[in-house]
Amino acid sequence: MSKTGVFLAQGLEEIEGLTVVDLLRRAGVEVVTISISGEREVTGSHNITVLADALFEDVDFAELDGVVLPGGMPGTTNLMNHAGVNEVMKTFDGAGKLVAAICAAPSVLGQAGLLKGRKATCYPGFEGKLTGAVISTDEVVRDGHIITSRGMGTAIPFGLALTAYFMGQEKAGELGKSIIYRCES
Repeated sequence: MSKTGVFLAQGLEEIEGLTVVDLLRRAGVEVVTISISGEREVTGSHNITVLADALFEDVDFAELDGVVLPGGMPGTTNLMNHAGVNEVMKTFDGAGKLVAAICAAPSVLGQAGLLKGRKATCYPGFEGKLTGAVISTDEVVRDGHIITSRGMGTAIPFGLALTAYFMGQEKAGELGKSIIYRCES
């Protein structure tokens, strides 16, 4: 079974983080939510408090097959300024493991040098922070083991793309249908 971590930073965009967790768990992917703030309670940018499964310092990242960075402000800034998050992203990239980010969070990948020569997307206005990337305006962009997405409104296709990454396109399609995503009646 695949296992991935979703980083939770104070000020995250709640929908971007929790939609991913929900969809991946429905698909059978083991997900651990990881607080980077030193406490399990993390409050998002819209004052919704979430209880993380684990603290960053207690996670064995060698057990994970990928990491996901939700956007939001100041969540994205908090991710960018966390040395451990940056180290994990670079290690995962070097190992060919999933590194995924949505909304403003692809800028964290850009700052870390992970997007050079790769196709990526982000929230409008953050394109300049995707250092070296080939910019796209698609909802979700996959370039190998790097997956990026544009924002809250693309959280479901982003979650389904992550499902396809771990479980295959057929499973992602079944999941989309089961949640009545873009289904015709």
